[in-house]
Amino acid sequence: MREELLSKAKENLEASQSCLDSGFYNVCASRSYYVAFQAAIVALADKGKRSDKNSHRWVQATFSEELVRKRKVYPGKLKSYLMDMQIVRNQADYTRKQTSKKIASRQLAKAKEFVEAVEKEVN
Repeated sequence: MREELLSKAKENLEASQSCLDSGFYNVCASRSYYVAFQAAIVALADKGKRSDKNSHRWVQATFSEELVRKRKVYPGKLKSYLMDMQIVRNQADYTRKQTSKKIASRQLAKAKEFVEAVEKEVN
C-alpha cells in the first residue's frame, strides 16, 4: 500500500510541475495538496496509523499531532503544511479567484518538501 500511494504522490508531483510549467496554476495548487495528502497517508501507515476513510481532517490532525508534535518524526514546519495547502487548494478549486504563479509555485515547493521528507523516513 505504501509503495503504491507514494508512487501516486510522485505522479501527482510530476503533474503539478507540468501544470505550473504550462500556466495551469489552479490545477497545480490543487494537485500539489494531494501530493502532500497522499504522502501523509504513507507516513502515517509507516508508523502504524491507519484509517479506513482517510478523511482530510483525520490525516491532517493525526499527522500533525502524532508524527510531528508527539513522536517528532517530521520537522515542526510540516505541522501546518497540510491545513495551509488545503486552504489554497479550496480557493483554487471552489472560488472565482485565480491562483497566481507565485502561490502555485509555493504550493508545489511545499509538496516537494513533504514528499522528500516522507521518502527519506520510510525508505
